[in-house]
This record gives sequence, C-alpha cells and structure tokens, in this order.
Amino acid sequence: MGLPKTLRILIAGGYGHVGSNIAGHIRRKYPNIELVLCGRHPEKGEQQAIRLGNAESKYLDLTEDFNLSSFGDIDLIIAALQDPENVLIEAAIAHGLAHISITKLADELAPVIFLLQQGASESRIVLADHWQAGILTLVAKDTAAQFSKIDHIETACLYDTEDPIGPMIAAQLDSFVGRALLRRNRKWEWLDATENVRSLKLSDGSSIDAYPMGTLDVPSLAAISNSPNVRFDISIGTSIGRNKGEKASHDLYIDIEGTLLSGEPAKIRTVVSDPEGQSHLTALGALLATEAVLGLGGHSAPEKGGLYLPETIVSTPIALTRLKEFGVVITHINL
Repeated sequence: MGLPKTLRILIAGGYGHVGSNIAGHIRRKYPNIELVLCGRHPEKGEQQAIRLGNAESKYLDLTEDFNLSSFGDIDLIIAALQDPENVLIEAAIAHGLAHISITKLADELAPVIFLLQQGASESRIVLADHWQAGILTLVAKDTAAQFSKIDHIETACLYDTEDPIGPMIAAQLDSFVGRALLRRNRKWEWLDATENVRSLKLSDGSSIDAYPMGTLDVPSLAAISNSPNVRFDISIGTSIGRNKGEKASHDLYIDIEGTLLSGEPAKIRTVVSDPEGQSHLTALGALLATEAVLGLGGHSAPEKGGLYLPETIVSTPIALTRLKEFGVVITHINL
C-alpha cells in the first residue's frame, strides 16, 4: 500500500486579511497540507509562506490567462477574493477539482449553477458565500432544531469599524446596503435596503439601524426551516468586545420565533461573537467547508461531484466544536 497523497490547496487572495486567516487556520489543524498563496503581489505573501511552512506564494491575476497547471497538482481551490468572471470555478469544474467560494451574493450565482448542470462533473463546488462563509447559517440551523414550527428568523451582523478589513471588503461595503433579498409572508422580495431598515437591539440593551442584504443565509435558512419570514441585516456599531474594553469583535445575532418541540411558544436569541474579528470568523467558515469537502476533521468527503452548501456538507456538531476550539463565544437567550 502506497503512502497517502499529500493534499495541496490553492488559496486565491491567500495573503489578504481573510485569505491569510484561512491559511493560518488550515495550517493550525493540518501541518502536512501544502498551501499555495496566490495574488497579484506574491512578494507580499513570501514571509507568510515561510512562517506557515510547507507553503509558497505565487502570482495570480484573474484578468490574465489562467493556467492551473502552473500551480502544481491542486486538490482544492479557495477563492478568498472577487472572481466576477468565475475563472476559478470554471477551472475547477474543467479539471474535476473541489472549489470553495466565499464572496458572492445571491443574485450572482445563476451562471455557476447552470454551468455545473451541463454534464457530469467530478467537481465538488461549495457555495460558502453566506455571511462569514456559512457560520451564521450553521449556528442558526442548530438553534432551529429546537423548534417544531418557525414563524420568524431575523439574523444580523454587527460590524465594528475598529475591526480591520482588507481592500476587498472595503470596496464592497457600499454595495452591501443596496438591493436586498428577504422572505416576507412566504413571498420572495428583492427590495431597496435603505427603505427597509429595522431596529436591532444589541446585547448591551441599545438599538441600532440594520439594513437587509442579499446573502445566501436567507434562502438557506428558509429552506432549512420553512419559515415564512427570513431576513439578514448588516449594522455598524460598537461590538461586544469593545463594550468590554477589549478589541473589536465580530458579532452575529440570530432571533428565531415559533413553537418549540415541546409545543410551547418561544423566541430564542443566539449571539455568536468572535473576539478576533470578522476575518478570523470568515476563515473559520472556510476551514469547515475545507474539512467537509476533503473529508477531514471527522467529516466524510462527498462521494460524488455536485453543488454543496455549508449546511448540506458541514456537520453541525463538528462546526460548533471547532468554533469553541478557536475561541468563538455562542450564547443563547430566551426573549
């Protein structure tokens, strides 16, 4: 019997804020996986590659011709950057590789879905384009399991301006509050976020304006729960971490209202707070998707190619264990 194959992962945007966290998380758990950190300025990733070990930094510009063979024998591509022309996904499908995306909004995914249906493909494509690469939906799925019937799911993130972000997220901020998708009284609605603001009550008792977004969490949670009302909102304010006199955290609020398995009416709030901030939490979502699609960390790899979502491929118990391991705090409150 031969030695097991060494896995090799290409991280596009691998030395940016989110990409470097993804690389660090993978290295923490899997020292033998080879990492290829890619971007337009590979010199910026050289020191990181040395610190990580078993890694290299290589040039990648998606506006130029993309030759996958120049990066070696790749098992998984993680797109930690914008890929509007789907260059990396198309390459993964053409070569039968796994691919994880984390940056697309709901109305950008139709081309990927249709492309994947054009014939049998060995590629395992994970659309982890939810908020924090699926973390919010996975935690909400766990809370939703306590209910026999769900009437409302209202979710939100709080971004603290002292939480450092990379140029990719900075460029996206204006587009976050624009055209939004939500489900209201079982109807799917695309609407102007600025005209559909809601007041979000925070853990410290204060309230803040929150604006809906078209993230994949909305259709995912509607499918999981069959709730007639689902929305995801973004807000900007002072995080739980800073309120405690510490550095900025990234906070997620998940409010679920309905009927418990016991038959009692209830409204449960779940608060997810990462003291290391949004890039760290997004990278954890990408780590979970990586483990699931490659069959690592207690997951079984998918037996066939196809389209996957965090909630269809990641084990919820494993996700909760991994979040705790990486210092994320999850609190449940009866409202």
